[in-house]
Order: sequence, then C-alpha cells, then structure tokens
Amino acid sequence: MSRPPRRRPSRRPSDNVRINGRIRAPQVRVVHDENKQLGVLPLGEALKLARGLGVDLVEVSGKANPPVCRLVDYGRFKYEQSKKEKETKKHQHANKVKEVQLRPVTDPHDFHTKLEHAIHFLCEDMKVKVSLRFRGRENMHKEVGAETVQRFIKEIEPWGHPDAPPRAAGRSMSVMIAPLPRNKRAENPHPKHSRPLDLDEEDHDDDDEPDYDQEDESQDQG
Repeated sequence: MSRPPRRRPSRRPSDNVRINGRIRAPQVRVVHDENKQLGVLPLGEALKLARGLGVDLVEVSGKANPPVCRLVDYGRFKYEQSKKEKETKKHQHANKVKEVQLRPVTDPHDFHTKLEHAIHFLCEDMKVKVSLRFRGRENMHKEVGAETVQRFIKEIEPWGHPDAPPRAAGRSMSVMIAPLPRNKRAENPHPKHSRPLDLDEEDHDDDDEPDYDQEDESQDQG
C-alpha cells in the first residue's frame, strides 16, 4: 500500500498577519527589509516588487492609513517576531518577584523543597523574597530564625545574592534575593522539574491562626 504524498508546508500565515494576496488595502506604504522607505504604492505594484525581489509583502501595521507593509521573507519575519516575544517575556520575568516562606525551625525536606523552588525562580530571572514569621515563644529566640535565613542564603549562593542584609521588622524577617547574571549563575539542577508553586499558592501564615504557645501556657495554668 503506497503512502499518501507528504504535504508541503504552507506559506499561509497561521495568525492574523496578512501577507501577499491576503492584503486588501488598495494602497500600502512599503518599507524595504533594511527599513528603507519606498513610499506609498498601489497594492499591485507592491506585490510585483515583492515577487521581483523573491520575498513576501507582509502587513506590519494594518491600522495605519495606508497600511504599512514590509518586503521580507515571511519565514524570517516570523523568526524575528518569535525572538522579540521571548525577549519581552524575559524582561517581564525580570520584573517579577516570587515569595518563599520559611519558619524558624523548618523541616529539612520542606527546607529543600522551598530552596528548589527559589532556585527555579532565579533561573527564570525572577527575584525571590525570602520571608520568615515568628510565633509565640519564637519571638524570644529570633537568632534561630536568623540562622535559618542565613543558611538559605548560603545554600542559594550559586544562583543568587541578597540585595541587602536580612531585615527584621516586628514578628517577621525578610531578604530579597536577586538572580546572578546568566554567565555567572550555576545551571538549574532540576530543569525539568514540575512547575513550582506560584506566589499565591504558597502557604501563607495567617494572623488569625491560633498561637499554640499561648494555648500551652493556658493549659499549664489550668
């Protein structure tokens, strides 16, 4: 049984970009691939010019009057657009801040998991806010929490560095970790790791949670 013939890839755009015969405006402002302005031309003349150069006529600004079209290979145009989108996403990530919450005495497995999440965020060029909350009698031994934060900073050194020393305020302590430059940053040890928790998915301490230390004291008095 013979195989069906393989279909050649279509040059027809898969998005809303108009090219060549899909352009409907009677006149277009034509820009050469090197950003050289060729002025306003009738659509037929612009298409003839594109065919003569062996490229496509791509509408890059359909809302302009007349629409702006570029003489460029459509495959190359799509590649350039894809690169721009990746750069935009990269800058958006750089402006994002993710939060990792610790306790003064954190279970080793939990500590490792939160460290793994923070490393993933830093490798995505995001900043990480490490915060720690003290409860009840923990406020009398804040040095324990400070040691936990410092240990976290030490463990994450290959991927990020603190913007400033840890800052204590009331019943909490926090530090902002910025990613190292890519050429100085260690590789992500878990690049295929499942998506870590987002900021709003992290376990947040709640002010109206019971203070178990105070409950213990009341029971002792009873």
